[in-house]
Amino acid sequence: MIFEHEIPSGSKLYFGQSARIKRDIEYIASEALDNLGFEEIVTPLFSYHQHESFDDKKSLVRLNDEANHEVTLRADSTADVVRIVTKRLGRSTESNKWFYIQPTVTFPTSEQYQIGAEIIGGSFEQIANTTITLLSQIGANPIMQIANIRIPHILNENYGISLDILKSMDIEKIICLDLDWIEELVRLHKVEDLRDLTPFPTDIREELEKIKASAEAIDYPNMVISPLFYAKMRYYDSLTFRMFENNSLLAMGGIYKVDGISATGFALYTDECITNKMNKEDSVDE
Repeated sequence: MIFEHEIPSGSKLYFGQSARIKRDIEYIASEALDNLGFEEIVTPLFSYHQHESFDDKKSLVRLNDEANHEVTLRADSTADVVRIVTKRLGRSTESNKWFYIQPTVTFPTSEQYQIGAEIIGGSFEQIANTTITLLSQIGANPIMQIANIRIPHILNENYGISLDILKSMDIEKIICLDLDWIEELVRLHKVEDLRDLTPFPTDIREELEKIKASAEAIDYPNMVISPLFYAKMRYYDSLTFRMFENNSLLAMGGIYKVDGISATGFALYTDECITNKMNKEDSVDE
């Protein structure tokens, strides 16, 4: 029996404190991104191309249009923003920096509000610093975890390590592999650990150098590295970052390609930021 006041599991309801904090975060974000030169975009809730972003398509909510073509609800904003800006808007805009404030929907009934930004042709340091600035303005001081998705792919392609093992971060199985440098790779955690990369083969060392260079270029003290992290979004192809505070994932971003177009972007997870802010407010009140 479904009561008339019930809402589906995974859907969102904001009221009182949470609604106020959501409004504040979105206002601060829109002002900050506008001041940084980003244009705002709101993409359609329905999309023909969402399946190209996900390895696991089970998360997509599927429908059909009037011509019986498959349509999905927006489960990710990044790819659609790049396609719309470069292919639909085209010459009607000169901006290469865009932001959005909108929800995504995944199967069966999960909503996730996001504040995101994409820079066509942007650098990793540029988008990472933008994320740091935004989170600072909403009162968050998270840990930044830098990774490089090329490393898991190289381990799979050149050393025969299953991507399933890497995706699950099964450390025991990884360490047991017959590679004399693999345990040292697993143990890399701090930026200082990247000072001496001579134990690693050339292909791995080159990708670790990219992490090292970016970490040194970003002025942020609260930083760790995770060379084996595998980002689930299909379009990421190089450096990525995640931002954590109190074990909550507040934001994620990195370098990617959509239809051969290089870009950088991030998504700030509004719901996690709201909870984080509420916990801080409640602790002050106590």
